[in-house]
Amino acid sequence: MSQPTFQEFESAANAQGYTEVIVREWQPLTVIATHSHPFDARALVVSGELWLTVGSGADQQTQHLSAGARFELPRNTPHDERYGADGATFWVARRSS
Repeated sequence: MSQPTFQEFESAANAQGYTEVIVREWQPLTVIATHSHPFDARALVVSGELWLTVGSGADQQTQHLSAGARFELPRNTPHDERYGADGATFWVARRSS
């Protein structure tokens, strides 16, 4: 399956109730400590790679995500992010309610 355009990603997200769609670009080797967001997020990695660790304690799970990978995070889900040597760009749709 080919990667959608940004406009296709945005249209699909809007149809599913996501109200904001943005491009996030992360510098190489960026590390973001455990945090959460007050919104649901659905994302598509466009370039680069990241390691996304979700949960806390014994329930933590880490995923290695690269171009073409998708992920979702429900609001208030603790997670941390670690970006690869080339950084990463992803499109993220946010839904607050």
